[in-house]
Amino acid sequence: MVKALRLELRRSIAAWAALFVLAAAVTLVYSLSAPWWKGPEAWNAQWHSAAQWVRFLLVFLWPLVVGAGAIAGLRDHRAGTGELFGSTPRPAWHRGFAAAGALGICLALAYLVLFGIGAVQVVVHGGYFHLAWLPITAVGTLAVVAGGWFGMGVARALPSALTPPLLVGGSLVVLVFLTISQDPFEDSPVLPNRITLLSPALVATRNVYDTVAAAASTGQAIWLAGLALTGLGLYVATSARTRVLALVPVVAGAAMALPVLPARTFVPNEAASALVCRGQVCLSRMRESTLDSFAPVAEEALRLLAKLPDAPKSVHEVFDPQPRDTGIARTADVVPVSFNTDAFKLARSGDWLSVLVAGGGTPSCLGEMALDEDTVREAAARTAVAAWFTGELKPLPNFRYVRDGAAGPATRTWEILRTLPPDQQLARVSAARAVGLSCQGDQLTVLTGGAL
Repeated sequence: MVKALRLELRRSIAAWAALFVLAAAVTLVYSLSAPWWKGPEAWNAQWHSAAQWVRFLLVFLWPLVVGAGAIAGLRDHRAGTGELFGSTPRPAWHRGFAAAGALGICLALAYLVLFGIGAVQVVVHGGYFHLAWLPITAVGTLAVVAGGWFGMGVARALPSALTPPLLVGGSLVVLVFLTISQDPFEDSPVLPNRITLLSPALVATRNVYDTVAAAASTGQAIWLAGLALTGLGLYVATSARTRVLALVPVVAGAAMALPVLPARTFVPNEAASALVCRGQVCLSRMRESTLDSFAPVAEEALRLLAKLPDAPKSVHEVFDPQPRDTGIARTADVVPVSFNTDAFKLARSGDWLSVLVAGGGTPSCLGEMALDEDTVREAAARTAVAAWFTGELKPLPNFRYVRDGAAGPATRTWEILRTLPPDQQLARVSAARAVGLSCQGDQLTVLTGGAL
């Protein structure tokens, strides 16, 4: 058996299929400016982000894997050797296991190499190490093996030159539909999440502080194991009866997996989200490596904000499930920091102080992506308030879509503020902070007395 496996590894298309899938994956990652390429949840920033983005890529890679398996499964049919091998005393499963084993090993290695490319960069970037990536990667590895064997089995049962392209096209349509129907936080309005999780691919990573629920990984592993056994059974089957029996594992796998699969794909990663504090500055354990450089800036921000009558007393990282400011909790005694927003995604260390004191230590009320006049006014007001604290007027790193339009109003607001007596300046900045805490009113009107 070992000798046959070595022969298959050398002479079959297994290695070439794996290289093709790996090359397609690397091309996708490095040639497209896609979500896996940016921000704190980038595929090369954290361990579980790398694992989740590789699973997301299965939307495109799994159909290729199934197609490669189908091409491998047509080998005997193309060579016209099926009848010859059927007349030999060597059992059909013996040859079948060797061919399937070679393809499975090569596809699994290709998948692990792809994850390894991201993992090496995570280590270089100092990503927080934890084991949440392990089940995500294990299920992904099982998925590519199952896809390859499923393609081999279907091609052996339906030996036609049309089988590989039909499998590729059909798999792509089904995976795209299931994946875009997934809602990571609640049941999808299109399909129950338990059904959409039958896709081996995961939705795009939205929050670096979430991870895949254990029940999701368990249910998917059960389902994919059944699919793999069915594919292997179809490939080695020699009669219609054994082909029917080969369908039992996939049916049983689906029946066992559906009750296990959860309605919520992602759950908070409690270990990574635990706060680590230095004085009054607290960041998550995942951001602990940033604390040395961030804490002095945050302490300076608290010192500047202390001149306000209701000044905040601490800076805490918050974990917003969506990349927007509007969902962040607001309390007068805490300056919230969300590294999942543009304010910090786009900020360099030299921008941190301005971001922290913008709006008097409050997050945006309107978000950062809108293109309306209200967003321009808020961006101008927050920029002027940051300049009042730091003494330097410069654009904030967020509000990138309205930054140019906000520059003029921000300059005029700062000029108006500086012409007022110090006590009136303080009163107007305090009023703007109150608007930022309640999200009721217009900060620019408060700062300028209605002049703009």
